[in-house]
Amino acid sequence: MSQSHPLLRVRNGHEASVSYSELLFDLIYVFAVTQLSHYLLHHLSWVGAVETLVMWFAVWLAWQYTVWVTNWFNPDMRSVRLMLFAIMLMGLFMSSAIPEAFGDRGLVFALFLVLIQVGRTLCVLMMLGWRHALASNFKRILGWVSISAVFWLSGGLSEGETRLLLWTIAVLCEYFSPMFGFPLPGLGRSSSSREWIIEGHHLAERNQLFVIVALGETILITGATLSELPHWSAPIVIASLVAFVGSLALWWIYFDTSSKAGSEAIAHAADPGQMGARFHYVHVVLVGAIIVCAVANELVINEPDRHINAITAAVLIGGPLAYLCANAVYKLFVYRRVPLSHLVGILALLVLIPISFVTDLLMVNGLTTLIVIVVAVWESISRAKLSRHD
Repeated sequence: MSQSHPLLRVRNGHEASVSYSELLFDLIYVFAVTQLSHYLLHHLSWVGAVETLVMWFAVWLAWQYTVWVTNWFNPDMRSVRLMLFAIMLMGLFMSSAIPEAFGDRGLVFALFLVLIQVGRTLCVLMMLGWRHALASNFKRILGWVSISAVFWLSGGLSEGETRLLLWTIAVLCEYFSPMFGFPLPGLGRSSSSREWIIEGHHLAERNQLFVIVALGETILITGATLSELPHWSAPIVIASLVAFVGSLALWWIYFDTSSKAGSEAIAHAADPGQMGARFHYVHVVLVGAIIVCAVANELVINEPDRHINAITAAVLIGGPLAYLCANAVYKLFVYRRVPLSHLVGILALLVLIPISFVTDLLMVNGLTTLIVIVVAVWESISRAKLSRHD
């Protein structure tokens, strides 16, 4: 059966660019990232970290599933654009509920998330028609987001640890089901090589733009925190400089050598659908790590001379550590090798863990930033040498 449809993107060999409506759509996620970083900062405990992680996966999955839809459907078509704007509105309410998602607004958070996931899929099926060749994919997706919806809504009606458990199950349903082709009785499973032939440049660019959103949050937090302090002592100014330089180093590691290569990796993969899925799986960790780094920056600027403890060490070192690990996996997908610079940086951060408990927040943040800068410079020089040899 033909996959042609007036609302689908025309795939004529040209690279598809991100549309203005998609850029506008991403703005709601600037707000979501801000809400998540503030939630973690105000609930700085192991339980708070797990709650933030669950909400982050929920936010990411809502964005990710929408990105896959706009990789297929032309966002410049009026009906697709209106669908994106409707998702934005629901995302606004979902993001607004994040501060009390594990409190009085749990059902609000869950309800609007379900409306996004289930509503978008139903909308796609209505636009496609239930007999279209691509409809079987979205029927399977509808089945899985409906299963997860039961856990989201049940969690919203529950409290405490029960809510956290039910929402964790909901996240696992939506995160792992694509890995197996959304298998359902009677509908079978999707084949990524046959049914998810994607536009690689568009998908890579969407992921890269979300990285920019998260990095922008780290810089915004630095400026906002600094502006709220009544007195700027030398340690506070130094902490702000370290935070800013650290954000630039994070950008450098990702964008200096691998952003264009990422687009080409999907476009030329034997199985573009599978490669695109791998990009999403690794970017949820990569962007989440940037959010943790933003929280670390705010902690250090507020109290640069504060003695470190287990949870602050997890934030200050865990953020850069997760970021380097995710970048190492990302570059394994792109270049089929893990850069030595990343491995050395990961090892250096691990060595820093026991040392961190004898010093303060500013010193630890300065050392993690130094490690990230060394990795960025090392990787940049290494890629330049490889390019000359090629």
